[in-house]
Amino acid sequence: MMHIFKKYYKISLSNRILIWMFLGALAGILWGNKILFLKPLGDMFIDLLIMAAIPLVFFNLVAGLLSMESIKTLGGVGLKVMGYYITTTVIAIVLGIVFTSIIKPGIGFKVKEVSVGKIGEVPDIVEILMNMYPKNIFKSFTDGNLIQIVVFGVLLGIAILSMKREYKEPLKNGFELIAKAMQKLIGLIMKIAPLCLGALIAVTIGEYGAKVLGSVAKFIGTVGAAQIVMVIFYMILMLVLTKTSPLWFLKKTKELYATTIATTSSLASLTVALDVADNKLKLPQSIFNFTLPLGAQFNKDGTSIMLSTILIFTAQAVGWEISFSEMIQIILVGLLLSEGSTGIPGGGFVIATMFVQAFGLPIEVAVIVGGIYRIIDMGNTTVNCMSDMVATVIISKYEMGWQAEDIDFEKIER
Repeated sequence: MMHIFKKYYKISLSNRILIWMFLGALAGILWGNKILFLKPLGDMFIDLLIMAAIPLVFFNLVAGLLSMESIKTLGGVGLKVMGYYITTTVIAIVLGIVFTSIIKPGIGFKVKEVSVGKIGEVPDIVEILMNMYPKNIFKSFTDGNLIQIVVFGVLLGIAILSMKREYKEPLKNGFELIAKAMQKLIGLIMKIAPLCLGALIAVTIGEYGAKVLGSVAKFIGTVGAAQIVMVIFYMILMLVLTKTSPLWFLKKTKELYATTIATTSSLASLTVALDVADNKLKLPQSIFNFTLPLGAQFNKDGTSIMLSTILIFTAQAVGWEISFSEMIQIILVGLLLSEGSTGIPGGGFVIATMFVQAFGLPIEVAVIVGGIYRIIDMGNTTVNCMSDMVATVIISKYEMGWQAEDIDFEKIER
């Protein structure tokens, strides 16, 4: 028995995760709803990751900022990464519109009567900006308000960077030490990742497997096709700008996508993304400690594709012909709402219902889609996190001269 365990633990973590996810998928197919007793195991794992993610994001972010030479360097990186995030989000929204307009999954969709409560109104730009700044940072930590924590971390990092060297260095060392402690905690949590991620996949397939039929299956296919094109765009962009092999990149980051598919949480997956950036891709810590937490809140390309797809899907179901000016409005409102979506499982669904309601469309269709939202959210989260990682690779290349060829491949494989 011990011999079997030794052989098992010699297998890499990412491969162990894939093995358990395959077993979980098989169990979900075979036993259906009977497998739902495993749900607490998966939920516990997500809770543990999010528990560690909040302090990890804060201390890694500040440590990353303090690794930069000056506020000027920080400003250059910040402008580049935000420019990337806004551009790819707009492209994602347009892709969702184009694919839904071509495939037309909403034509012939039968809307059943569904009792729906009030979802809320679309927040305006002033409201979004005002909610970015914490009135009480301790409450922000308690509530897990990532955007407020990121803003506070950036402001604190700028303040420390402006201090004299003799004060700045001890603070820098302190934040780096706590960040390493949090990374160690993540390492402990990830020891149970294969089993827990397998349970999550089993529960998802067991609960939703029978619902992916007809128009809903066509809708899922539309979202998936748009997201595949988005991934191809990332790979081409990365290859052209950094000469990094897409196959090499996907191989080194596969552990991250196993986590995004199983947890459907950008926040929970952030802990794995930071580890992959550090230990697999060997990216500069001063870059990924800044870009990845920022992207977890602001860069939601997968979610953006889903938002525009649900809106056009609903419009097709009720026979609404969308004009060009309305299309521009959809892009702008989608950009605003995607930036305000949360990094927790299912957070994008609430935003989707707000998006549909903002254009006076019935939200019954969005609610029906919500029945299989977790399946859609697997792709959403994977595209969200892949975009963040590609952005980090590109910024690392142009700011720090990072190159994939410089990595010791044998050391990484060991």
